[in-house]
Amino acid sequence: MNRPPADLFEAIDVERLRSGHGVKWGSLPRDTIGAWVADMDFGVPPAVRESIMDVTRRADFGYPYWPGEDPVIEAFEERMATRHGWRPEPGRARVFTDLLQILQVMVEYATEPGDGVAIHVPAYPPFLASIARAGRRIVPLPMTRGTTGWDFPAEGLAGRLREQDCRMLVVVNPQNPTGRVFTSAELLALAAAAEELDLVVLADEIHADLVFAPHRHVPFASVGTAAARTVTATSATKAFNIAGLRCAVAHIGPDRLREALDRAPLDFFGTPSTLSRVATVAAWRGSDAWLTALMGTLERNRRLVEEWAATLSWDPRYHSPQGTYLSWLDFTGSPIGATTPAGRLERLARVKLSEGAEFSQHTTVDTAAFARLNFATSTSNLAEILGRLLAVP
Repeated sequence: MNRPPADLFEAIDVERLRSGHGVKWGSLPRDTIGAWVADMDFGVPPAVRESIMDVTRRADFGYPYWPGEDPVIEAFEERMATRHGWRPEPGRARVFTDLLQILQVMVEYATEPGDGVAIHVPAYPPFLASIARAGRRIVPLPMTRGTTGWDFPAEGLAGRLREQDCRMLVVVNPQNPTGRVFTSAELLALAAAAEELDLVVLADEIHADLVFAPHRHVPFASVGTAAARTVTATSATKAFNIAGLRCAVAHIGPDRLREALDRAPLDFFGTPSTLSRVATVAAWRGSDAWLTALMGTLERNRRLVEEWAATLSWDPRYHSPQGTYLSWLDFTGSPIGATTPAGRLERLARVKLSEGAEFSQHTTVDTAAFARLNFATSTSNLAEILGRLLAVP
């Protein structure tokens, strides 16, 4: 397969982004740069584009049908085995629309109102909102910042979860928004606590393909005997920039959950479209050269943010992400102030970041001084973003 040209990810068209239907740019004034929602500015891989064009040329918009195994599930199983060293058990994977739906379904089927659901915080805001809205108690597992990076205290974890009457553990790896990639030892500690308390584990691994060397992604279900209690949720949407097509996969390890879902009404959870399915298959089976080139650009941008942070007059105590294309920025000691920094920067620098307080909603964890920066853009556009942020008095 031909490798994409090195400058492919520099040729972004801001006017195209502003005039489209994407919320990252389309919802903003023309003088404001979008660096918030976790979409990339790079378009999609050629194989994905061609798969969609093929469906369009044939006007193939009827009800989806494939003889035999769903190709999305086949592509998922292949990718887990060849790229991540885990062989999913056949017959346990289901196709959903996105990971938020998977979380909502599993919370409803695996827990009862009032139960505790543990999750590392800061966390993806819609996850926190969905858990709270379902009448479950969020049990935050705070990420702590050490001298070498973000961490979480694993000592006495089972006892803490028992005290909070937890019935589910949500493990987002790579972690959003800190970008932490959990090690095998850390996953083993989480798996041991889940086994001791008989917890269902929802493993959100949507950023698994976006990990920077020397770190590597370890599927939670591949750790020890964790597969039997783990729901692995993933999608091609983040690594291949197709979030709007809405297609995800859940591999359901717990028998009781799989059997309960089998009893649900036909198509109760909806079904992804033909376009989303063929795009997902094209991404996972035919776009790794594009992904390799993408990671080169993201690595350059990651270093650029790190170099920018080192020039600040105040100490941000910044740690580069080990995975994802997201930087978690601390404005505690900055002139911007320790509350709503993203809102102030949008007004003063005309750059929109994600507000940190949203990543700890419904918990007592304080992330009000933080903001999340999306660096999945051209290096020149990122330089403009960082220059604007640096110029704020």
